[in-house]
Amino acid sequence: QVHLVESGGGSVQPGGSLRLTCKASGRPFDPIFMAWFRSTPRNDGDLLAAVSWYTDGTYFAEDAKDRFTITKDKSKNQVYLQIDNLKPEDATVYYCNGRVGATILYPWGQGTRVTVAT
Repeated sequence: QVHLVESGGGSVQPGGSLRLTCKASGRPFDPIFMAWFRSTPRNDGDLLAAVSWYTDGTYFAEDAKDRFTITKDKSKNQVYLQIDNLKPEDATVYYCNGRVGATILYPWGQGTRVTVAT
């Protein structure tokens, strides 16, 4: 069983930055892609960004291309989401998971909440 733990959220002012971390533990872990989702991640509309576990390939939703960066540390089973120039519409709970096609691979973690406060 794979367990996912998201961290790194918090409360920031507009224009601030956060780096979210997703840590996977347990076995087997062979995700093909690791991905970040916004709000309740139940469908493809929730997808923000994904990174191939085995290549340098990445994917970004159109509204995430400019201010979001996804990276991974394969040796640590971790994936990261850097959010720059945070805007009020970015405020939500962020989740990570493995993905292949439209299939979600693992049980959802608790997510990490981002609040953009004024």
